[in-house]
Amino acid sequence: MDVKIEPTWKEQLGGEFGAAYFKKLIAFVRSEYRSQPCFPPGNRVFAAFDHTSFEKVKVVIIGQDPYHGPGQANGLCFSVADGVAKPPSLQNIFREINSDLDIPIPNTGNLERWAEQGVLLLNATLTVRAHEAGSHQNKGWEQFTDAVIDTLSARRDGLVFLLWGGYAKKKGSKIDSRKHLVLSSGHPSPLSANRGYWFGNKHFSKTNKYLEEHKKTPIKW
Repeated sequence: MDVKIEPTWKEQLGGEFGAAYFKKLIAFVRSEYRSQPCFPPGNRVFAAFDHTSFEKVKVVIIGQDPYHGPGQANGLCFSVADGVAKPPSLQNIFREINSDLDIPIPNTGNLERWAEQGVLLLNATLTVRAHEAGSHQNKGWEQFTDAVIDTLSARRDGLVFLLWGGYAKKKGSKIDSRKHLVLSSGHPSPLSANRGYWFGNKHFSKTNKYLEEHKKTPIKW
């Protein structure tokens, strides 16, 4: 199957695209996009990969599924398009960065600037029906993104995986922590953050410290 995805990822994940589950998944997604409003826009479904090639990845952040409100999802987990109000989880991410690194909270919630530096902003499910959270779960995306995580864990060294919340922790349970730094905390959503499970995790300074120790350029959060 000819999937339009960044070439280095196509090379690494080529076996997935010909698999029966993936063909079934794509047939489902195409049907959904033809019959229902879905997000992100079709040309942004693989945006996380298009912005961050396989060899460029330094950090992996795992989300669940795209925002399901009009104009929000841009194909990168936790990110919204320019001019769109920041969702509560993203507000809390920026608050932690501000506290951790004394970086001012930006005007935009568009995280493409992170992706361009090597942060793979990976949702477990890459598409969603409008106003229906989780509507494209258990259709095959999770198997595909498991393969992405497994491939990075096996074929790269010295990456940082940020696992926020129970879902991400489960998703990243097989990452080889002997080769990579795995940082876990509560989810940045208000429900978790306001109970003390998010703020103060200092994941952003810890990430940059590890990258510097491994002779990699730190992220400008």
